[in-house]
Formats: sequence, C-alpha cells, structure tokens
Amino acid sequence: MRDLSTQPLDDLSLDEAARPKAPPVPKATDRHRRQGRQLAAIHRHYLSEMAQIGAVLVRIEAREASPKHLKQIVLSLDMAENFRAFGSLCGRECQVLKFHHDIEGADMFPRVEAAGGGMFREVVAKLKAEHEVVHELIIRLDRAADVLAEDPSDENFVQAATIFRKLEEVVRSHFGYEETELAEAIGYYLGAI
Repeated sequence: MRDLSTQPLDDLSLDEAARPKAPPVPKATDRHRRQGRQLAAIHRHYLSEMAQIGAVLVRIEAREASPKHLKQIVLSLDMAENFRAFGSLCGRECQVLKFHHDIEGADMFPRVEAAGGGMFREVVAKLKAEHEVVHELIIRLDRAADVLAEDPSDENFVQAATIFRKLEEVVRSHFGYEETELAEAIGYYLGAI
C-alpha cells in the first residue's frame, strides 16, 4: 500500500482520466448485467451513510448541532469501520480486510481477473489504487473528527468538513467507475455478489 499520508488534500485524487476501460464480455446478457449491478445496491448503502454525515455537517454549519456530534456519527457507521479496517492509520501495518474492501480486494477482484483471463487486470489495479486514496481520506476524516471533538472551533470544523466533502466526492466517483466497468464481468463471471 502506498503511503499517501504526506500528500496535500487537494492532491489526493483518483486521476479519472487515467482510468482504463473494461473490455466487453461478448457473451454477457442483460441478466448478467442485472446481477452485476448488485454492487451498486451495496454502494447505495455506503452512500446513504455518507449522506448522514453530510446532513450533520449541514446542521453544524447552520448552528443547529454541536460539532462534537460528528465524531460519534463517523465512528458509528459501518463504512468507517470497513474502510478503517482496510489498513492501519499510517498504512504501515497490515490488518485483515473487512466487509466491502475485503470482498473486493481479496475475493471479487481476483476472481474477476482470473475468470477474465487477465483482461480486467488494469481496471482492477486502478480500483485497488483508488481504494488507497479512499482509505487515506477516511483516516484523515477520523483524525479531523478527533481534533474537532477535542476543540470544536470553527477552524477545526472547516477542516473536518473539507475532508468529508473530498471523501464524498472521491467515493461517489470511485463507486461509479467500479459499477460501470465491472457490472458485466461480475454478473457473467461470478453470477452475483
């Protein structure tokens, strides 16, 4: 895993222009594509959790809620636990992959790559690299939420909100790319998630 901890927030990007396109799966049917779109349903769950954080940020910006609520909500969400479990805080320790990323990184991606005879290798490599960016943003949001809980100042709130909005932008883009490029392959090669 790359150490992204020293990169400025603005430099943590997915480099969308460098995303390879998945090759078509010639024998895939509409049924396969529907099965592959199950991934999108899973992603909607994570996006709804992100929407909860976004709603809290809006309430804090409107002075309707205390900034201290952010940490509690961030830590209570499954998504935060899943991404946090993807690696250590500094990317130096290796932890057991959990839930979403362990399914993708340890099972789904290798199975698609193997079943497709390696023709999805570039897409899978790009998706794994994007997971690292998402993970770094989760780490930064967790740290910013800790700072905010200790010192709920406007400056600390702005920092946490900025990181969250960057995370939300990156996750939405990543999910869209993953869903678009792998739906057909997931349905055809794996049958379902």
